[in-house]
Amino acid sequence: MDFGFDARTEELRARLLAFMDAHVYPAEATDAAQRAALDSPWRTTAVIEELKAEARGQGLWNLFLPDSAYGAGLTNLQYAPLAEITGRSPHLAPLATNCAAPDTGNMEVLHQFGTEEQKKRWLEPLLAGEIRSAFAMTEPDVASSDATNIETRVERDGDAYVVTGRKWYISGAMNPDCAVFIVMGKTDPDGPDIRRQQSMILVPRDTPGVEVRRAMSVYGFGDHAHGGHAEVVFDRARVPAGNLVGEEGGGFAIAQARLGPGRIHHCMRLIGMAERAIDLMCERALSRTAFGKPLAAQGVVGEWIADARVTVEQLRLLVLKTAWLMDTVGNRGAHTEIQAIKIATPRAVVEILDRAVQLHGAGGVSQDYPLAELWAAARTLRLADGPDEVHQRSLARRELKRFA
Repeated sequence: MDFGFDARTEELRARLLAFMDAHVYPAEATDAAQRAALDSPWRTTAVIEELKAEARGQGLWNLFLPDSAYGAGLTNLQYAPLAEITGRSPHLAPLATNCAAPDTGNMEVLHQFGTEEQKKRWLEPLLAGEIRSAFAMTEPDVASSDATNIETRVERDGDAYVVTGRKWYISGAMNPDCAVFIVMGKTDPDGPDIRRQQSMILVPRDTPGVEVRRAMSVYGFGDHAHGGHAEVVFDRARVPAGNLVGEEGGGFAIAQARLGPGRIHHCMRLIGMAERAIDLMCERALSRTAFGKPLAAQGVVGEWIADARVTVEQLRLLVLKTAWLMDTVGNRGAHTEIQAIKIATPRAVVEILDRAVQLHGAGGVSQDYPLAELWAAARTLRLADGPDEVHQRSLARRELKRFA
């Protein structure tokens, strides 16, 4: 395994780092001020549109999609260090480069499983950054960590499907630019194979019967992720049969295909978040004096910084190995490693961010530093795309199977 960056990756890294320094970091305060002045905190700010135009002009666009006909044509191993860089400003840089969840996963679903008509109507505007989208799977009334529990119904009625159910924490749904939901529901709730009961269907936001009921906050951040998270009710929302994604009963398999890349993308960005935290810790430790000497001279502070560096280097190697395996043996062959990084990365990054918050004192929990929002995002990723315990259970079963 050679984890040295190839020439194309190095060139893109240099351009992306320059873009971050020149445009993204200076825009963080501007974006916060513009959001505060909007009539809705979930609208896309003017500065984000400016960043998108700049990124597209520089060729830093759709870096996540490996098919060169649609995206940058990068492998997972090439994309990993780029996603890490965008993770340093996770609420601006992914949006600026059109590499933000949930749109990335939805574009991958449409690219892999969508019809030509679906690609024309939804994938192309998403690739152009003209619309946003949402992925509606999680439900409040069942344990959605087990996707076979999903209760939303998708019932065939002549040349249409009727969607009925209640979802929540549907990322991006509060953004007025969110034009379509990919909804997971049951088309065959009594089928003998519990993994063939679910289907995926495209539901335009303006469909009668679709109600974006309320915003869901994340540790008090109501406008989290520029599009928020919403509770959405589908009350007999009727859509054409041609809106089915793939085949009836294929929803569970599509969800797994979508979540694999999504999990590693989150982990890539988490490493960037940890690097931002280390930078802030070092700056704070050298500039702040307590009890007559800089914080850097306090023994425990040095230990925190050293431990954070060791942890990040370990995590990066595991993420790069996982990316390499996904490229060489496929997502199924990298299943163990994908679960391992999903368990290890959010957990470790939360701890690094927690220490960074501690080092900043009251400032660490304030809006004057990005740490509180980074912590909330990282802690949420211990739940998103499957909670730690589900991945631990599955990984343990795979290990035990070798000895059974």
